[in-house]
Amino acid sequence: MAELRLGPLLRYVDGETATVWVESDRPCTAEVRCADGAKGSTPTFRVAGHDYALIPVEGLAPGTETAYEVLLDGERVWPLPDSPFPPSTIRTPADPADEVRVSFGSCRWAISPTGEKDPMGPDALDTLAVRLAADPRAERPDVLVLLGDQVYADMTSPATKRWLAERRDLSEPPGDQVADYEEYAHLYDESWLDPEVRWLLSTVPSCMIFDDHDVIDDWNTSAAWLAEMRATPWWNERLLSGLMSYWVYQHLGNLPPADLETDPVYAEVRASADGTDALRAFAARADQDPPTRLPATAPQRQRSAPAPSECRWSYRRDFGRVRLLMVDTRAARVLDESRRAMLDEAEARWLREQALDEPGSYDHLLLGTSLPWLLPHLVHDAEGWNAALARGERGPRWARFAEDLRRRSDLEHWPAFPESFAALTDLIAEAGRGPDAPASICVLSGDVHHAYVAEPTWPRGDGPRSDVRVLQLTCSPMHNSIHVAIRLGFRFGWSRAGRALGRRFARHGRTARAKVDWRRTGGPWFGNHLMTLTLRGRRGALALDRARAGRDGSARLERVRDSVISG
Repeated sequence: MAELRLGPLLRYVDGETATVWVESDRPCTAEVRCADGAKGSTPTFRVAGHDYALIPVEGLAPGTETAYEVLLDGERVWPLPDSPFPPSTIRTPADPADEVRVSFGSCRWAISPTGEKDPMGPDALDTLAVRLAADPRAERPDVLVLLGDQVYADMTSPATKRWLAERRDLSEPPGDQVADYEEYAHLYDESWLDPEVRWLLSTVPSCMIFDDHDVIDDWNTSAAWLAEMRATPWWNERLLSGLMSYWVYQHLGNLPPADLETDPVYAEVRASADGTDALRAFAARADQDPPTRLPATAPQRQRSAPAPSECRWSYRRDFGRVRLLMVDTRAARVLDESRRAMLDEAEARWLREQALDEPGSYDHLLLGTSLPWLLPHLVHDAEGWNAALARGERGPRWARFAEDLRRRSDLEHWPAFPESFAALTDLIAEAGRGPDAPASICVLSGDVHHAYVAEPTWPRGDGPRSDVRVLQLTCSPMHNSIHVAIRLGFRFGWSRAGRALGRRFARHGRTARAKVDWRRTGGPWFGNHLMTLTLRGRRGALALDRARAGRDGSARLERVRDSVISG
């Protein structure tokens, strides 16, 4: 009899259809049956000895909520026997003008339930699950937007380190970091088998995108970094396994059923008795796409025929009149110092087309990018200064210094790619102009292990400027920590003294002044947080909740901020 190894995860939901992701312990037919008669089934597909299914559910009625169960080869495997949680349900929107509640955050380091002390404090996602399970009638998100670092391949838990030590010699690289697909699968087990989080992900739809720790810290920070990594004996397997597991565990569920039907990689993997080779070949192509990632003088691996769009990790989701664009800020980079870009040409073109598609058809534009667009002014100027030095603005000695500093100080956010920062700024301004502009544009980000709100202003003049409210909303981490020195550094970075120091960096690097100015209007807040946008028509509200431990050892979500963003 087939058994459920992991899941279910409720991923895509619209008015009539949904997708549910599961992993079983052997090949089988996976099925979802809903209390209202909606259903769906599909055979599992196999990758690296694991069996998965993304089950399409059809026949749902708009504006309803229905409980569902999962069956493998006709035998019910979910809900689990004697489950303490409410039934998992699928809730469909009734009307495009319905209220949409989007909860988001990033950086969730998982720890095995071994009874060991949790060094990171209460988990915000886990705490949300406990609150919703205790009161199923409470307001719940319509979607969870997880903005990167869903797993930490380079910072494993004590229990995972012990498990790795039983598999291989940890004195050999990559040591106690993950090395292959099986070890990535273990990370997802550790993260998603947490009982509360497992139930939450079974009943609240989710959208995900990777960040660096899903592969390795500072992934694709520079051409020199990438060349050094490719020269190691373990990197190729680590990267391909990271991309393969991301495709299986996170990326597939991001896609609407119509896109899945036309996805050539998904079709090839499902058509194979074992899809490992097909998926591995795709991951290798994705690693080489775009072909301009490295300088022309650097050795390029052979790249086969598929178009760049085949390897796109970015995607669009529409929730009624709310448009979400999730942007890949890791794998789409161009690293040649002479033309560094956060997004290659095809990716930048895709983002522009999606943001400007059908003006007037959406009331709120959400740009999901794991890395913040607007940072503390000192950090922004330091990253621009570093980028200028690294490309040789002050000569080769400064360039070598800048490369070393970039890696040690994580100077690789949007300002470290000045032309990309300017292009994103212009795109936001263009999307926010004219009679069909949305009521708000929000950039949703994580990565930096604190939460804050920043609001830009465009100088008056001939350049593009937004007519609507634009916000940088940064929420990180959901479950992690930050060193006290970095915490003090971020506070200083927002200060007047920090801004003055940043201007000195900019003068030394001969960097151009940004086309936009901004100010911090909330935060910085430190701890494990979730942000929630509640959007209805052209009205919008923002809430920030922090997970706090009680004296009895329990945790609760404490409201830190409520504010109106539009309407």
